[in-house]
Amino acid sequence: MTTDDNLETAAVDARDGPSEKARFENVTKQFGRVIAVEDVTLPVYENEILALVGDNGAGKSTLMNVLSGVHRPTTGRVIFEGEPVQFSNPNDARKRGIETVYQDLALMDDLDIATNIHMGKFPTRLGVGPVDVIDWSQTYDDTTEILKFLQQDIRPTTEVAFLSGGQRQLVAVGRSLLFDPEVLILDEPTSALSVAGTELVHETMHRLKEEGHTQIVVSHNLEDVFSLADRIAVMYRGQLVATVDPDQTDKAAVADILRSGRPPS
Repeated sequence: MTTDDNLETAAVDARDGPSEKARFENVTKQFGRVIAVEDVTLPVYENEILALVGDNGAGKSTLMNVLSGVHRPTTGRVIFEGEPVQFSNPNDARKRGIETVYQDLALMDDLDIATNIHMGKFPTRLGVGPVDVIDWSQTYDDTTEILKFLQQDIRPTTEVAFLSGGQRQLVAVGRSLLFDPEVLILDEPTSALSVAGTELVHETMHRLKEEGHTQIVVSHNLEDVFSLADRIAVMYRGQLVATVDPDQTDKAAVADILRSGRPPS
């Protein structure tokens, strides 16, 4: 086969394969002398749930912070929807459709669901004079629609303090959905949740996938990962050491990679 034939075959294979939503390309992030992420190349495919696993200090959160605009890579680059991107801050990433739900959720217990979801993006209407005011009617109507999508029969006027752990997680997800994200990053989404709360979050993540949202879940919980992920990327001391298909491996094999830092033989 000629070189031209090889190139043509490769092009056909690329068309037939899954579309890349994003790609980390030789990404290194260094803080002073500390290399938190080293030469990571990792595609993120459209409409998949990608799990990023690793022990504390493995670099998984730093890598996600590069995608979400918290950090700029020291070397390497991020490709998003086929174009190299440089995010100076999380708002830049948000404008491209990348949202993050952090582990601490950053919810205000003494405020209601609608206010928590819309914090930073309230709908407005023309007030007295040139000053716009919050359109509270639209705020509560929009929140009702978000809760309906999340299949939560809760009044938008309910204070967050009265919600279960799983419901609180979904309020944080709902806040991200307000920006209509293309990619949703979830940091330890089921940490410290009950069994019922975990199931609630899992159901929502599967529903988000059905709606076309690409998701990256950062987790140390292999039970969660195997219930959710289409692919599992394993990080060890800042390096990507393996990417595995959960349907073709098991938790014991992934746990062994996490312990040893060596890819499967």
